[in-house]
Amino acid sequence: MNSMRPIRNISELERAGLIDADQAIELEAVAERYAVALTPTVMRLIDPADPADPIARQFVPDAAELFVTPEERADPIGDHAHSPVEGIVHRYPDRVLLKAVHVCPVYCRFCFRREMVGPQGLGTLDGDALDGAFAYIRDHDEIWEVILTGGDPLVLSPRRLEEILGQLASIDHVKIVRFHTRVPVVDPAKIDAALIAALKASGKTVYVALHANHPRELTDEARAACAQLVDAGIVLVSQSVLLKGVNDNPDVLAALMKAFVETRVKPYYLHHPDLAPGTSHFRMTIAEGQAIVAALRGRISGLCQPTYILDIPGGYGKADIGASSVRQLSEGCYSVLDYRGDDHIYPLEA
Repeated sequence: MNSMRPIRNISELERAGLIDADQAIELEAVAERYAVALTPTVMRLIDPADPADPIARQFVPDAAELFVTPEERADPIGDHAHSPVEGIVHRYPDRVLLKAVHVCPVYCRFCFRREMVGPQGLGTLDGDALDGAFAYIRDHDEIWEVILTGGDPLVLSPRRLEEILGQLASIDHVKIVRFHTRVPVVDPAKIDAALIAALKASGKTVYVALHANHPRELTDEARAACAQLVDAGIVLVSQSVLLKGVNDNPDVLAALMKAFVETRVKPYYLHHPDLAPGTSHFRMTIAEGQAIVAALRGRISGLCQPTYILDIPGGYGKADIGASSVRQLSEGCYSVLDYRGDDHIYPLEA
């Protein structure tokens, strides 16, 4: 557990004490299909004596990943259906995803792109393919925001990031560049002056969407990495996934959202898990998720409230699925549910 090297296979997981020999045998089949990687930072967060450790559950393979339900699909949110050229996903009118890289410092066991990422995945976008992606962005002046995702774009070197952002700098209609990443929490030492300079090289307004799912992920080192980004003028927002056995508890979820706000990260999206293959052991029903999210109301500050969303399968975009607190009783008269679960009539009768 004191190793300073990342774990990238099942035998290394066994040597680190995160699985036993019997588990190693059955998990080889999982690793053949889906990438495995844990950083030293993540390894130090895991309690190997806790069979229900919420950090381990996110990153250590599980034999349940080999069970695929009929509704699960390799491309659950329809990236391929909205990819006009390689590396671009254009699902919404004013923004595109630029999938520059398909590797990550860690591989989440619930990842919705698990069929596309990793050493066996789609690889890094470069050469003619990257040029084609930039040409598409230039040719579509409705594109206001470019979101770098993948994979985790912050695995790229500062030099490579600066090259990509240099291309975006020359496109006037692009005003916002957003990065989706886990790096500040899983490899915080990578956030340094060179990387921050690269992120700002485009002269565009830069946002970083930070992915974390449990308050233990926001260590002192992770908070310091986020502080460097915020102090440099980069706005941070959060992304989390509501996961059975990780954060499916109002107290844990409240602690996570408070930790984000304390770190100057604005809670943004709380995702219902996508229908990725072999991930049913992470999913609860939407009604269960709505009950957990409703329990946050009144428990934590409005600054801490994320939007609970579902990415509609097939590429139809995101929907806010937070339980509605308002229902119409008659013309101009409504019942409003407070955070305690009590009904109130609006407007009050004179």
